[in-house]
Amino acid sequence: MDVIELESFVNNPPHGFSVESRAGCRVVKWDQESSCVFIDEIQSGKGKVVFCNSPGREVTVRTLGEYTDLRRQLTSKTIYILVSACHETKVDEKKKGDVQAFGYYVVAINGNHPMIRWEMERGLDMTISSVAGESYTVDVDVSDALQGWVGESYQILVDAGKIKPIWRDTHFTIKYRSDALFDFPYWFGFSKRQFKVTYHGR
Repeated sequence: MDVIELESFVNNPPHGFSVESRAGCRVVKWDQESSCVFIDEIQSGKGKVVFCNSPGREVTVRTLGEYTDLRRQLTSKTIYILVSACHETKVDEKKKGDVQAFGYYVVAINGNHPMIRWEMERGLDMTISSVAGESYTVDVDVSDALQGWVGESYQILVDAGKIKPIWRDTHFTIKYRSDALFDFPYWFGFSKRQFKVTYHGR
C-alpha cells in the first residue's frame, strides 16, 4: 500500500504512469495491464487533472462476464483511488459533519497481496450471494486500510500548522445492473452493500 499527495503523483508519476500537459490540464496515462484506476477528473490547486480511461469512482457491470473480468482485475492488479484530506472546523461542526478539503491523495493498494485478495473476494462473494439475480451497488471502502497505514498520530502541514486529517471519499463503487423487470429490492434501496479493506502492515 502507498499514499501519495496528488501533486507529487503528477509531478513524479510512479512506474506504469505518465503525464502529458494539454490545453490547461494534465492528462495521466497508465498501464491498464497492471493497474485499476478509479479516479474522477479533479480540479487541483494547480489545474485540472484527468486520468485517461478511468471509469471514475463508479464502475458499472451488466453481465456475469463483465463482473468476472472486474473481479479478476481487482484481485490481480494495483488499485488506485483518490481520497480527500479534510479538516473539520467549529463552523463545520455546527453543520453536523460538513468538512473542508485541503488536500488530495492517491491511495494505491496491491490487490494481488494474499490478504487483500482474500478480503476482496470474500466481500464480493458476500455481496453476490445476498443479491443473486438482482441489481446491486457495493462500496469498496479503504478507510480502515488508509488509517492503519498513516497511523493515528499522522498530521499534515497546512499553512505553517499541523492538522490531523479526516479522510473522505475513501471508496469506489461497483454497480451491477440486472435485466430483471421487477427488481424491487434495488428500486427500494435494499441492494446496497459495503465492505472494508483493512491494513496488514508495511
